[in-house]
Amino acid sequence: MPKPTIYYIRHGQTEWNAAGRFQGSKDIPLNDLGREQAAHAGTVLKDILARDGRTSGDVAFVSSPLGRARNTMELVRGKLDLPHDDYGLDDRLREIGFGHWEGFTLAEQEAAHPDIFAARLLDKWSLPAPGGESYGEVQLRMRAWVDGLTGDTVAVAHGGTARALMVALGLETPDGVSELPIQQGAVYVFNADGMDKFS
Repeated sequence: MPKPTIYYIRHGQTEWNAAGRFQGSKDIPLNDLGREQAAHAGTVLKDILARDGRTSGDVAFVSSPLGRARNTMELVRGKLDLPHDDYGLDDRLREIGFGHWEGFTLAEQEAAHPDIFAARLLDKWSLPAPGGESYGEVQLRMRAWVDGLTGDTVAVAHGGTARALMVALGLETPDGVSELPIQQGAVYVFNADGMDKFS
């Protein structure tokens, strides 16, 4: 059976994104730019599906349960002329938990826990933030999510889960992806041939 195609969209920008604050499990809403990015991603997705001879009925739609992802999904679906609320939620798509560092910038994290911060610079994939989870743990839940897919899927989630997905699919290494920017307003297409980004 061929691997399902995943059309992956990171949620649009929030004020915490703009300020460089780590969000993790915090439910921070989209800002004006984030809503524009989400709508743009919907237009990009519509073009990709048309190019591939697909319709929105050929794919499933699933989102992280966090509000910024759900709002992005609803704006994406609006560009496809679909009902805004007719999609699934999967907790495995939630953002990596940054524990005590949520709401803080990198500089504030370093000041609060300099030893842990320094250790994570050397092994970000395995070492969690204080009270948080590691990228390795997120990789496991993303692998489980992928293994459960039964067809081509549009997923709206987060930057951290995108990085974990790339490693889970064997497309990136933990060292190579740890600092990889995940663009907002773009669609990442994962299929049997690898990964492409469209923006």
